[in-house]
Amino acid sequence: MDNLASRPGFVGARCHDRGMKRGSWGEDHELLLAQSEDGVIRTRDLKDLGVSSSTITRQCEAGGSWRWLLPKIVSLYRAPPSRRQQLVAAKLYGGERAVVTGYEACRGLGLMNAPATRTIHLLIPNDQQLREQELLLIERTRRLPKVVVTEGIPIAVATRAVLDAARRVKARDPVRALLAEAVQRGFTTVELLLEELAQGGQRGSAIPRQVLKELSEGARSVAEIDAHRVWKRSGLPAPLWNRPLVNSAGEHIATPDGWFDEVGLAWEIDSVGFHADPTGYARTVRRNSRYAAAGILVLQTLPAQLRAAPDQVIAELRAAYRAAAATPRPSVLVV
Repeated sequence: MDNLASRPGFVGARCHDRGMKRGSWGEDHELLLAQSEDGVIRTRDLKDLGVSSSTITRQCEAGGSWRWLLPKIVSLYRAPPSRRQQLVAAKLYGGERAVVTGYEACRGLGLMNAPATRTIHLLIPNDQQLREQELLLIERTRRLPKVVVTEGIPIAVATRAVLDAARRVKARDPVRALLAEAVQRGFTTVELLLEELAQGGQRGSAIPRQVLKELSEGARSVAEIDAHRVWKRSGLPAPLWNRPLVNSAGEHIATPDGWFDEVGLAWEIDSVGFHADPTGYARTVRRNSRYAAAGILVLQTLPAQLRAAPDQVIAELRAAYRAAAATPRPSVLVV
């Protein structure tokens, strides 16, 4: 049997537990807030607490103390809602099985390359009917994802969330940034993303598929994907990407972004941000010292050069390759 206290999102005691008459709940803002989630509550819960339909309507009209967030979802504050309150409203509107996905879920998981968006992407079961709202992008699906609950909000796991976001983006760079970060930081893997992409159909899959091909070739970041593209234009043999090098004694030297094994050339894509602090700079100096001690020629390229001056980078890469080829290959091994 349904009761208010057992419903998802209901917090607090029943009316009689407070010694209140049913009709008096609408007169006590603090008691209503105690039954809400961050000030957000369903109209049916308000009615179960003794607040009449006419009171709800009056409070949400101009001059009232509340506001509508979504159909049958009310904020007990007049001020514009916070993002947290909008997410709670989306959860309550979507029902028990609704899941937040896309960029909003990516942000909830901590991915930095997920931009803030006005719309909340909400997945609901395929057999559920909900009207799309200005705040919500509602997608019905037969494949509801596994869920991570973050601050009370059910969000899709990273593999699904990043692809749900990527499928709706028309530009390649934002997709590269998001998928590369998710893989590099260990939120998911290329294999899991490819599997999810195959199961989700073809709509919007072209750009994510191209990016995943680049990532599967060894690139771990957007800069390395740009490096792949520049290298392909260079006409040079394929380098090994992100493979550790050791000297003849088995001691670690470095893990270059690109390694041309035939001639012993290391290619590092070194960002300014990575070297901006003393720790990053010291780390790079130590790395370059190990390269020098092993007799390895290193070409360092800034990420911005890969896009702003790709022809110049190609010329530098070819020149470095020729220089490395003109000297004996250093005695190092690829792990």
